Amino acid sequence: MATLDSTDLKIINILKKNARTPVLKMSSILGISDVAIKKRIKKMEDMGIIRGYTIKIDYPKLGYKGLAIVGLDVESSDLLEVARKLVEKENVKYVAISTGDHMIIATVIAKDNEELAAFIDELGKMKGVIKVCPAIVLEVLKDEI
Repeated sequence: MATLDSTDLKIINILKKNARTPVLKMSSILGISDVAIKKRIKKMEDMGIIRGYTIKIDYPKLGYKGLAIVGLDVESSDLLEVARKLVEKENVKYVAISTGDHMIIATVIAKDNEELAAFIDELGKMKGVIKVCPAIVLEVLKDEI
């Protein structure tokens, strides 16, 4: 496990809120030099703690009105193949192999509920899929993943 101090955690929190925060602004907030912050960020990147910088997209504003978290039960022998196929699909935004009620959990977006229903139906026809359990998301209250 990586050893981080409170300053490293503060840097992570700043970057989580806005990955584009300038190093000079972080320096001002934290009261340490920009060089020290750059070194800490580089260290956390090298350790694999910071794996990249990305944007958060508001999919409904792009016209995607359908959102579902889908649990899939699959044949054990087909688990990895089904997961890999899901990863390749453009409207699947998150895929995890899990324990509990379902073997695979996926987050799916669609232009509307009709498109979402068609995609969920398509999932049920994939080789190895036993059961598809969609949960239609009505409103997202927190999104930090």
